[in-house]
Amino acid sequence: MSEKKLIVIGGGLAGSEAAWQAAERGAQVVLYEMRPVRPTPAHKTGNLAELVCSNSLGSLDPNSAPGLLKEEMRRLGSLIIRAGEAARVPAGAALAVDREIFSQQIMEAIRNHPRITVLHEEVKEIPAEGVVVMASGPLTSDALGEAFRKVTRSDYLYFFDAISPIIDGESINADTVFRASRYDKGGDDYLNCPMDEAQYDAFYQALMSGEKVEAKEFEKVPYFEGCLPIEVLAERGRLTPVFGPMKPVGLVDPKSGKEPFAVVQLRAENQFGSCYNMVGFQTKLKWPEQKRVFRMIPGLEQAEFLRLGSLHRNTFINSPRLLSETLQVRTRPGLFMAGQIVGVEGYVESAAMGGLAGINAARLLHGEKTVIPPKTTAHGALIQYITQSHPAFFQPMNTNFGLFPPLDEKEKGPGKGKMNKQLRHQKVVERALGDLSQWIAQYTILPDISR
Repeated sequence: MSEKKLIVIGGGLAGSEAAWQAAERGAQVVLYEMRPVRPTPAHKTGNLAELVCSNSLGSLDPNSAPGLLKEEMRRLGSLIIRAGEAARVPAGAALAVDREIFSQQIMEAIRNHPRITVLHEEVKEIPAEGVVVMASGPLTSDALGEAFRKVTRSDYLYFFDAISPIIDGESINADTVFRASRYDKGGDDYLNCPMDEAQYDAFYQALMSGEKVEAKEFEKVPYFEGCLPIEVLAERGRLTPVFGPMKPVGLVDPKSGKEPFAVVQLRAENQFGSCYNMVGFQTKLKWPEQKRVFRMIPGLEQAEFLRLGSLHRNTFINSPRLLSETLQVRTRPGLFMAGQIVGVEGYVESAAMGGLAGINAARLLHGEKTVIPPKTTAHGALIQYITQSHPAFFQPMNTNFGLFPPLDEKEKGPGKGKMNKQLRHQKVVERALGDLSQWIAQYTILPDISR
């Protein structure tokens, strides 16, 4: 069994992590990535693990669910987390990366691994035999999607995702914007474009009337709630953006000494601070409209856009119907699914599912029992959500503490009464890392490079 090869389809974050984790555990891996032979509507290069949306991998707060997931991945030997830390750029309490350095780190590690072979060609059929990890991502090709439908006799679900614009740092008016993070958490990593109420109202009206790209595939566009286009958010009410990505709370303009009525935050895209992402400004405005409307934002009057926002299709399967808790397709145990396609949302969540798929695929190749992480861990909570949710209402989800089982009275400790949120989260994190350590030891999860 150890001489057989694992086929990984897709070289995004999930596929790269799956290939790495499997190879580190002794599996011979062939990683297929169709780019640049066949491009996608969202990617710009043929590089592995190219980030096409935000350059942020989310919170590093050790007592947050995203921070816990990163720590679990770090303890499991994650390549994605290692590369993210090497490519980090200032972003307060978040792990934001220089996307080119990030991809380069992963490319070099994968290509230099003695047990991984990378092939740049499109896979149109799922291999009929052997062990396969399908991590083709939210932009799975039509041919591969049809092949998967035949294997599972199941249809895909769809939603649309929107990308934020990126701005040339030199074109931002430094006399208007100010540097700060909310409540001074993380220093002054963000550039903030302040708006008074009149400026906001003019911007809001332009945003509402701007010409938009309309989806043609579906009459109703089921956006993911955590990544709504800014204009879709604005349609829910005049002040909705002010309570969302344009929230001024915790930000004081040093020129006025007051909180602005609204704020647009800009986050560094690279280690040089030469380009900035418009935080929370995913958009489906047409490109000329983006330039017109977004240049109404104070500080961006002369903005040069290095990348304009766009709309692209994301694809995910109905995992509760199709997958076991080991990420194996129930009707074909040799086929694993990984990444955003299983119904998780976010770079790190996708990579985490790739890591678990790679670990279990390697175990299957070695004739070992596939494993399920404890439901008290961030990995296990995500697995429980994507495999045990009601199939009729299943939607993609980020990691969050709402997915974790509640603390029992013993875990709460002395007092056993109602706990404040901060202490409760701390207890959940402590439980998760303790249970993860026991799980790793029980099943010998960490790599055995002697294989």
